[in-house]
Amino acid sequence: MGFTLFYLGMVVLLPLSAVFLKTFALSWERFWEIVLAPRVLASFQVTFVTAFLAALVNAVFGLLVAWVLVRYSFPGKRFIDGLVDLPFALPTAVAGISLTAIYAENGWGGSLLKPLGIQVAFTPLGITIALVFIGLPFVVRTVQPVLEEMEKEVEEAAVSLGAYRFRTFWNVLLPQLAPALLTGFALAFARGIGEYGSVVFISGNMPMKTEIAPLLIMTKLEQYDYAGATAVALVMLIVSFLLLLFINFMQWRLSRRMVRV
Repeated sequence: MGFTLFYLGMVVLLPLSAVFLKTFALSWERFWEIVLAPRVLASFQVTFVTAFLAALVNAVFGLLVAWVLVRYSFPGKRFIDGLVDLPFALPTAVAGISLTAIYAENGWGGSLLKPLGIQVAFTPLGITIALVFIGLPFVVRTVQPVLEEMEKEVEEAAVSLGAYRFRTFWNVLLPQLAPALLTGFALAFARGIGEYGSVVFISGNMPMKTEIAPLLIMTKLEQYDYAGATAVALVMLIVSFLLLLFINFMQWRLSRRMVRV
């Protein structure tokens, strides 16, 4: 216990406390002036909205990928299963450059979408796609073990009682998958908020349009505005903590409901 607390204190609590201490050097007026600046608010909006949308997409398609990998056997299954972990192994800068090359107007993906009036690179849509790419493994690897432990006899019993596929999934399977799915969503969302390498290239970094909060923090650090950078980081930290706390509370509620059932 002592070693664990010491390790967590040095790796987690000490850096976080440094953010709070550096921010406390500012007066309340200066702090609100920094975090309520139009450029900062725009970066918050881009960061949180795109991370939330990407986490929602990953929650849906991550569940589908995990379901296919667990419930079906097909040629190349192990290869596909290994590809899921590619965003973990691939440097984020490489992922960002690759996605930018694909979805730029002269890329093969962007050239197909351009006649339809859809621009991906250097837009919030491109940021969302990048966050979907790096966040998918969190959902798949969280849901996959739960699916493997679920008994098929429960589904067969529901079908034998006359339940259709959708009703079986909604009333029987989803309540058991909900805690793991929420965990995967939270992990993907948290990763998306702090993501920098894979987003900085495809976003275009246009202030008030596609500038993300991590990039704004880097900009302030390069300008030696350490207090301003930590103020922005503190807001991101507090919002992320509150969202994760809410998701943990929902997991606890779902777990209690499952125990009662």
